[in-house]
Amino acid sequence: MTRAEQIHQALDTSFSPQHLEVIDESESHRGHAGYQEGGQSHFRVIIRAPVFGSMSRVARHRAVHKALGPDLVGQIHALALDVGT
Repeated sequence: MTRAEQIHQALDTSFSPQHLEVIDESESHRGHAGYQEGGQSHFRVIIRAPVFGSMSRVARHRAVHKALGPDLVGQIHALALDVGT
């Protein structure tokens, strides 16, 4: 399972989102710090779920990081989050 698939599965399981996109943006970071040949290092996540409605922006980001877990987060160089309801 790729990291993108792991991210998708973890977030889908944790939040049952109405909308979820996990985009591997690694190739656009070729030559920059953290780039890994073959990708799977830089991601953009767009997620919409009702559970985020009562949370602040910081709380939403913390919830996503917690859902991914320290092992998976540790394998990702960059994670851009667009979290909403």
